[in-house]
Amino acid sequence: MKTTRNIAIVVAAGSGSRLGGELPKQFQKLVNKPMLVYSLELFEKSPLIDEVVLVVASDYLVYASQSIVDYYKFDKVRKITSGGETRQESVLAGLTACPQGIDLVAIHDAARPFLTSTMLEAVMQKASETGAAILAVPAKDSIKIAEDGAIVKTLKRDTIWIAQTPQVFHFDAILDAHRRGEAARNDATDDSELYEQYIGKVAIVMGSYNNIKITTPADFILAQEIIRGNL
Repeated sequence: MKTTRNIAIVVAAGSGSRLGGELPKQFQKLVNKPMLVYSLELFEKSPLIDEVVLVVASDYLVYASQSIVDYYKFDKVRKITSGGETRQESVLAGLTACPQGIDLVAIHDAARPFLTSTMLEAVMQKASETGAAILAVPAKDSIKIAEDGAIVKTLKRDTIWIAQTPQVFHFDAILDAHRRGEAARNDATDDSELYEQYIGKVAIVMGSYNNIKITTPADFILAQEIIRGNL
C-alpha cells in the first residue's frame, strides 16, 4: 500500500521571448496542444505523483486556470501560483505553495514536453533511495572554458553530463536549500546546484537526448519532428 505523498512542481513562468509569438512558449501549440499540456498529462496519469503545483507568470494565472487546467481537466493540479523574476524564484514560490506532508518533489520545466513515464519512474526511485536525483545525458561535444575569446581549459568530456528535468528531492531538504540560496542571494543554474551546495550529493539517472528544452525556433521545429515520429 502506498504511504508516501509526492508532488510535481511544473515551472511555466518564463516569458519565452526567444521563441517569439503572442503567448509565452509554454502556452503555444506544439502540433496539436499547448507545450505545457504534455508534461501535465504525464503527471496526471502517473501513479507516482499525487498532486501538481503549476507556477506561471502573474499575468497568466487566469489563462492557465481556464485554458489549460480547466479545459484539459487536470484534477491533480491543486494549486496555480505566480512565479518570480527568475526560475529560482519561481521554484521557491512553487515549493512554498505546496501543502505539508510531502515526501518527494519532482521539479520540472514546462519547456521539456518529452518526459516519459519510464524516465519519471527511474528518477523518482533513485531519489527515494538517495535523497536527490536528476535526469541527465552524457555530453556529446567537447566542452571548452574560454575567457576574452580564447580557450583557457578543455574539460574531460567523459565526466560531463547535461542536466535535464525533472529533478527530484526529498521535499524538506530542497526547500531548505532554496531558502538558504535565497538568503545568500545565490544565483544557481538549477535546483540540483543548490542541493549540492547546501545539502549533499545528487545522483544522476540517464535521461534522453529527446528530453530537450525548447528555447529557440529551431528547438520548436525539432520538437515537432519528434512528435511526428520523424526523429
